[in-house]
Amino acid sequence: MEPINKIDHLYAPPQDFVDQAYIKSRAEYEKMWKQSIDDPEAFWGEMAKNLHWFKPWLKVYRGDFGIGDNEWYVGGKTNIAYNCLDAQIAQGKGDKTAILFQGEPDEDCRSISYREMLTAVCRFANVLKKYGVQKGDRVILYMPMIWQLPVAMLACARIGAVHTVVFGGFSAEALRDRIIGSGAKLVVTANGYWRSGKQVNSKNIADTACILCQEQGLTVDHMIVVNHLKDFDTPWTLGRDLSFEKEMAETDISDVCPAVPMDAEDPLFIMFTSGSTGKPKGTLHITGGYMVYAYTTFKYIFDYKDNDIFFCTADIGWITGHTYTVYGALLNGATSVIYESVPTYPEPDRFWQIVDKHKVTIFYTAPTAIRSLMKKGSEWVEKHDLSTLRLLGSVGEPINPEAWLWYHQYVGHGRCPIVDTWWQTEGGGILITALPGAWGLKPGSATLPFFGVKPVILKPRPSENADPIEAGIDEEGELCLASPWPGIMRGIYGEPERFFMNYYTQQPGFYFTGDGAKKDADGYFWILGRIDDVVNISGHRIGTAEVESALCSHPAVIEAAVVGYPHPIKGEDLYAYVILSKEIEGNETLRQELVAHTRKEIGPIASPGKIQFIHEMPKNRSGKIVRRVLRKIAAGDAAGIGDAMINTLAEPHLVEEINQGRIV
Repeated sequence: MEPINKIDHLYAPPQDFVDQAYIKSRAEYEKMWKQSIDDPEAFWGEMAKNLHWFKPWLKVYRGDFGIGDNEWYVGGKTNIAYNCLDAQIAQGKGDKTAILFQGEPDEDCRSISYREMLTAVCRFANVLKKYGVQKGDRVILYMPMIWQLPVAMLACARIGAVHTVVFGGFSAEALRDRIIGSGAKLVVTANGYWRSGKQVNSKNIADTACILCQEQGLTVDHMIVVNHLKDFDTPWTLGRDLSFEKEMAETDISDVCPAVPMDAEDPLFIMFTSGSTGKPKGTLHITGGYMVYAYTTFKYIFDYKDNDIFFCTADIGWITGHTYTVYGALLNGATSVIYESVPTYPEPDRFWQIVDKHKVTIFYTAPTAIRSLMKKGSEWVEKHDLSTLRLLGSVGEPINPEAWLWYHQYVGHGRCPIVDTWWQTEGGGILITALPGAWGLKPGSATLPFFGVKPVILKPRPSENADPIEAGIDEEGELCLASPWPGIMRGIYGEPERFFMNYYTQQPGFYFTGDGAKKDADGYFWILGRIDDVVNISGHRIGTAEVESALCSHPAVIEAAVVGYPHPIKGEDLYAYVILSKEIEGNETLRQELVAHTRKEIGPIASPGKIQFIHEMPKNRSGKIVRRVLRKIAAGDAAGIGDAMINTLAEPHLVEEINQGRIV
């Protein structure tokens, strides 16, 4: 295995990986990337020919990207559910496993073939139609990670209904906001799900959300409930609530439901994401462009082959689960693993046990999950046979080099390339990433843009009238995008002005991502985290992701999260939350050592003003650190966190525990 301290090393893909890769060199990539930028009509037209269209498009792209006006595959008609299922069966994949569901109880495991998926999707589409759902109607899917969730998504897509998947860990208030925000009249949920050995009653939360909606004038007409937990006391509202299983078994429900030809620009789904105002924004994605981009990114970035078993650990309630667990995987005819629960139950080897059990070949997870498992020790990985793995992926936030190297050494055994992917809900699919057979990898760098994506790093404008200025090599700036790509969202649902103001005014003529970045001499991009995660200390801008990476490079540190807090002299200072290796105890001596280490790694201006040692980070149930909680605690405003934010956490009790240990 590679030594774990080689941070500056360029990790080339193994030759046997290169030999079978779709794209085998940077020169080959650059030729394709240039065509995608200079002649998107030809490039994306060719990519779209890999999919089924009821009616061909008249023009590949029409719009004005600099103001957010985009149309793809103008005049074309298709259906993404048809491409995910019918088209795969027509290619002889009817008996291949489409979804491999693994429940928290190990014995709760089910393989669903493409043919079985088509039957289930058609039947559920007919159930939706039976209860009045038509093309353009919005349907809320408040569901855990169970196999019925992709069935419901594809059933909506088949008949042209617009689905809104709401993360199963959200509170009743958060669910209410999304029901009202989308104007949905039908909700699909489950009676409950397993989480770390406990049964969570999601139906109760959905019931409360419906009451809250009624108070604001919106009535949910029907709630379809999956009986996931057996022998579970499920509350029931007569006249509104319907059993998923009973409805699917009705004799009047047909196995056949023709796929509705959808215009390429027809809405496919709304995904709500956090906004700077606190009000969730509904990012609207459409059918044709999203479909082509999901298909293309999955194929080339994961270098997908027909015998691959793909395991993305992200919750389907987030965009990663939409694009890569469901749509991108099925559009490529892949087998996609869906896991119900957390990586640390019943033991910290659950992910590795699933990889071993199901012979996973491509594994895609978040840096926070990697760091959390790294903290538990490599012995949990070494218990399992991971020899089937050939490719690893990272998603959700910048990955620090130490976590990258641990992932590479202990999970990939030094032979699996890692695609460190950067993208956003708004982008629909991966935007900056390695193509794993085409060039060497630098731990912590997302490397180069995907086809059709033209990133630029711009300096903050000193005034509203100033022209954009591109940052130099290794100079930090605002990451913006200068060209259209098919997966880009079409707007914020019901809020066109907010869409324009959020993304096209910070750097006029460009799409503003909200992330900071820098580019090195090799053209590789390094993502530095959200610009709102930049702390202004005495007039100096310090990216918290960079400080976190510096702290994590200390041998005693497993994970770190850094936020800003008010300082009476500097304006702001850095507050670091640090998790130590299990054999090390935090004390003032170590605290000062970490300050000195950070000064050495970055400079005196980046020295954390406060360092608090904690046992666990407050994370949501997909493994992302909820930094808003940490900011509130650092600022001495734990009372302002609120139940809605606490209810999104996997372990809500951590808020009080961390607040009790706050450094004053």
